[in-house]
Amino acid sequence: MHPMLTIATRAARAAGQTIMRAYTELDKVEVDSKGLNDFVTSVDKEAEATITYQIRKSYPDHTIVGEEDGENRGSNKDYVWIVDPLDGTNNFVRGIPHFAVSIAVQYKGKIEVAVIYDPVREELFSAVRGQGAKVNEFRLRVTGVNELANTMIGTGFPFKSRQHTETYMNILGEVFPVCADIRRAGSAALDLAYVAAGRLDGFFEIGLKPWDIAAGDLICREAGGTVTDFTGNHNYLASGNVVAGSPKVTSELVKIMRPLLNDGLKR
Repeated sequence: MHPMLTIATRAARAAGQTIMRAYTELDKVEVDSKGLNDFVTSVDKEAEATITYQIRKSYPDHTIVGEEDGENRGSNKDYVWIVDPLDGTNNFVRGIPHFAVSIAVQYKGKIEVAVIYDPVREELFSAVRGQGAKVNEFRLRVTGVNELANTMIGTGFPFKSRQHTETYMNILGEVFPVCADIRRAGSAALDLAYVAAGRLDGFFEIGLKPWDIAAGDLICREAGGTVTDFTGNHNYLASGNVVAGSPKVTSELVKIMRPLLNDGLKR
């Protein structure tokens, strides 16, 4: 196993233990607001501290970018760990059992290692660049569909980017009639992992952060998927606007979206 995958896996499982302990006593979890419809819990912070501790034990000089603590710089700027300690916080605080830990390792701007851990189902999705993707010990592969008919598409409402509501609803109105059904489950990391696993045929969302996308990006691509922004380019880590799926599904979704984009989404 890739040494950084070993550490990422260890960190994700340790964070998962922290999360599941708290999940049995949700009434004791402290919840604060970071912004519009954006919440953080004491568990997010504790889980991120657990992940940072595990990384620092093996790689004390690497940089860590986390959702809660921001950038924790190390002397080695080539390696950047991108961490979301609890993707799906809103699900977690309401007792909905669908959330995950997401960890990606970037080397000189390219994501090399990725882990998404679902502590409820004990599913560990992982990938190393050029070596494929797995869930636990089983290889992952995106679905081989070539058209949107009969597909299951995942999405997320732009609840933190409400200025894009009209455009999003226009896109949804065009996508829904041509696919079988749409799912909105509340964790972008797991949505991307589910695309890699063939549980969803495609996925799109507006206004995500790098820690929401980074691990799922590599896992999806290593499972044979295509990941782009809404214009079919590869600026999604910066823009936060992401489309993923089998190559044909991604291209079909982009074809629908492109004419509907406002200026704020054409990047």
